[in-house]
Amino acid sequence: MTSHRPRVRFAPSPTGDLHVGNARTALFNWLFAKHYGGDFILRIEDTDQERTSPVFEKSIREDLKWLSMEWDEGPEKGGMLGPYHQLKRLDIYDKYIRELLSAGKVYPCYCTEEELEAERASLRSMRMTPRYTGKCRKLTDKEREALEESGRRPALRFSVDKGSIEFNDLIRGEMKFEGDAIGDFIIVRSNRIPSYNFAAVVDDHLMEITHVIRGEDHLSNTAIQILLYKALDFEPPVFAHHSLVLGKDRTKLSKRHGSVTVREFRSRGILSPALLNYLSLLGGSVGEGKEVASMEEIINMFSLERAGKSGAIFDEDKLKWLNAIYIRRCDVDELTELLLPFIGEAGYDVDLMSRGWLHQVVEALRDNLVTLADVGLYLDIFIDDRYSISDEARAILIEDAAAVKVLHEELAQRNIPEQDFYHDLIRSVRRKTGLKAKNLFLPIRAAVTGRTSGPELEKVFAILGKESIVRRLERAMQIAT
Repeated sequence: MTSHRPRVRFAPSPTGDLHVGNARTALFNWLFAKHYGGDFILRIEDTDQERTSPVFEKSIREDLKWLSMEWDEGPEKGGMLGPYHQLKRLDIYDKYIRELLSAGKVYPCYCTEEELEAERASLRSMRMTPRYTGKCRKLTDKEREALEESGRRPALRFSVDKGSIEFNDLIRGEMKFEGDAIGDFIIVRSNRIPSYNFAAVVDDHLMEITHVIRGEDHLSNTAIQILLYKALDFEPPVFAHHSLVLGKDRTKLSKRHGSVTVREFRSRGILSPALLNYLSLLGGSVGEGKEVASMEEIINMFSLERAGKSGAIFDEDKLKWLNAIYIRRCDVDELTELLLPFIGEAGYDVDLMSRGWLHQVVEALRDNLVTLADVGLYLDIFIDDRYSISDEARAILIEDAAAVKVLHEELAQRNIPEQDFYHDLIRSVRRKTGLKAKNLFLPIRAAVTGRTSGPELEKVFAILGKESIVRRLERAMQIAT
């Protein structure tokens, strides 16, 4: 793939929280750097001052750190080739703008947005590709002077010659675009702020980026950028355009599909290793057949050559499946700490819970948790003040409470439960009632937990103890009579 130390970058615009599609782009770049022993650079593209926000930038950085994608250069870290915010690089861009002006490769454009939209509409009506047709390229000095005197502030457009723009994509192979279809594009807006394509080219060159890995929606931008690389006499990087993340309806993943940002999945209790693992599976960039893999394995298996060209369907059920696996594998102490904020959000005061008791509860619940937020669904099973009997459990008890009555008799006779009192009790109840399987355990579960499903009864019994269980059985028997 590469014979020298690669340098890749993730360059988000802080106009919102980190979308999972952009997180996947960041992951591809980070994995590429790690796989080949290269550098991962974070650059903030903040030239759109109306839409960008320091709040969103902070959120993006926090989410990247949460995902363990630490950058080698960028905000907070610094580096020899900064600054790493585009708004702090305006003087750098000016130098190259002047070069293009001197070479006659760009020209001022005085068209208003209304005029441009009318031009696009006209082209669409003729079933032609909407583009700028070069109206201002032909203006005389006198015409330009008159427009400026009228108060119009020009943008700067790059003159696109006829002909093909070709490049080899590491994922998609040979790509070809026609200059006629692109039209003269803006490199500096009328507010004197450089456009995305121009700033990205200058930044990628000066930051010595060797590979640009991004979504396929940037393919047309790459054609534009190739023209700028040639005009500035820069060596273009290697490009790789991966597939986009799609919803189940095969449209680009958006809010109408549900949660779409890393922040939303964090708040719902998805673990960072699970989300990373899942994002690495999308598009087939890791080895086939292995779905649960450590980060070291994912780094070793990562390959752009394996990345699929077709859209990657985001399956939230698959993510949850993976998350449940990671929860079950998590150390109890670590899992308890991760659960604390979710326990608080569920309305419990964690300061009133002993850590020993909480560890027992977490150990009992871990196999039932799909997300961390699910802890709120089960905690009241273990707290007498919150114990209640659901309608489903009530129906079970009304239908048949024989096992519950015998269990109460057996437990009431025992002064101090034996270490394995649960199994001894169940054997006695089974022997006296003749009940088995569902007919034995479901009424007991309904009585002791107030639910028809949940954690293993053996673990529930051990945590609750004799007195609590007796009280619950007595309450259940009142319903049954």
